[in-house]
Amino acid sequence: MVADGGAVSDVLVWFGVAALLLVQNYPNTLLYTHQYMTIVRDTGADLRNALSARMQILSIGYRSRVSSSVLQTKVVRDVENIETMLQQVTPPILSSVIVLVGATVMTALAVPAFLPVYALTVPIAIGLRASLRRRTVGPNAVFRREMEGLATRVGEMTSLIPVTRAHGLEGTAVNRVARGADGVRNAGLRLDVLNSHVSTVSWITMQLLGVACLALAAIVSLTGFLPVTPGEVVLLSTYFALLTQALTSLLMLIPVTARGVESVRSIAEVLEEPDLEHNEGKRRVDRVAGQLTFEGACHRYPGADADAIHDIRIDIAAGETVAFVGSSGSGKSTLLNLALGFARPTSGRILLDGIDMEELDLRAVRRFVSVVPQDSVLFEGSIRENIAYGLTNVTDPEIADALRAANAFDFVQNQPNGWDTVVGERGARLSGGQRQRLAIARALIRNPRILLLDEATSALDPESEGLVKEALARLMEGRTTLVVAHRLSTIRKADRIVVLERGRVAEIGKHDDLVTRGGRYAQLHLTQSS
Repeated sequence: MVADGGAVSDVLVWFGVAALLLVQNYPNTLLYTHQYMTIVRDTGADLRNALSARMQILSIGYRSRVSSSVLQTKVVRDVENIETMLQQVTPPILSSVIVLVGATVMTALAVPAFLPVYALTVPIAIGLRASLRRRTVGPNAVFRREMEGLATRVGEMTSLIPVTRAHGLEGTAVNRVARGADGVRNAGLRLDVLNSHVSTVSWITMQLLGVACLALAAIVSLTGFLPVTPGEVVLLSTYFALLTQALTSLLMLIPVTARGVESVRSIAEVLEEPDLEHNEGKRRVDRVAGQLTFEGACHRYPGADADAIHDIRIDIAAGETVAFVGSSGSGKSTLLNLALGFARPTSGRILLDGIDMEELDLRAVRRFVSVVPQDSVLFEGSIRENIAYGLTNVTDPEIADALRAANAFDFVQNQPNGWDTVVGERGARLSGGQRQRLAIARALIRNPRILLLDEATSALDPESEGLVKEALARLMEGRTTLVVAHRLSTIRKADRIVVLERGRVAEIGKHDDLVTRGGRYAQLHLTQSS
């Protein structure tokens, strides 16, 4: 336009067009970011929700094999890696594809005879990417496993801080985490060096292709092999540079893509884990009377040489209280896990109200079951939220009645914020006896038909034990109750006491009868009495 002596108005028009094209980038970028990042964030939320849902149906056996810190890492870090991959990879891919198409089309229009040279770059880039990506798979997997190991050690350290301090083992705890941190550092450094290798090789390869294209275009022009003018040599070099830059951008995405793909593999370990508690399609129950029957029930843990419990035959009537005692490893906790459905019999059957529990949807059954373990777990929230956890439309009078029945009303009223007092992580701001009484209140408000008590008073001081015992007595009234206890004084009033030894039933009877009989129970009673 300037060379032809065009009008100034034409320059201003084209300036306006250029300015308009530049300014439109702002609203379109905001629109693109909102739309695309909505998809990315929705994907992240969906993955986290899917992981949470999957964890709820995985078997308790899987939960015992995999650290909760590792599962937490998958939900938080691995999903974040996938979000980062989607966020950082897609825009460069779209941009590079547009540049590739544009450079190829312009070359086809200007010097179509040179297209075969361009065509060679794509398979070279694809082969290079495949080769380099294969080299990153192993190191990314190692780095991920080291991160999961570190998460496990940090989780253990934080949960054991009171024990560590009590024994003066702070240095040991720090060193244990430090070893995990060293593993992450070493694996991360190896991965960083490899990623640098990938980036450098990618850049050098593409630049060499660009230089080779310029040299080839110059040779073709000088020798007259193809009708290429000096101007077209510059044109071809420029377009080829655009093409190699686009391919370089794609190759530079290998590290973040590899990290994202490894996180996908990590999440798939949970989503594809076959060790599930299968309830879909099974019979649902609307009411439970509470009769439990063990018909030759056996259970052997994976990899074990012998049954944890063997040929258990007990018929527990609705409303009956049955206590299980025995030395450590006799099978008491396994038996409770079978009754709760956390473990399934490897042979024999367990019947609930005359129906094989294998046929029942255990999620529906557990609505009629409450568990009070030795160390009751409360979540970070208020006392009110902990008691009414998972329930809707719970009234204040119902909570008050549950607190009174659990001997917890007075101490709760004396808390700084009453029912709205936050109990801290795992109930850390409360004493053991207070946590147990809140757990009993939480069980009472659900009005269960079956109650499982696992060493519910063994870790308490005498005063707290007395209050908890009173609360448990109210909770057990009219309900089928299975009690595991080491303190025989807590089960004197049980309807029946089952003595387990090496996974088998050694004796069954009432307290006085078993003491008179002079068997294994009498030995345990004598040991504790003395």
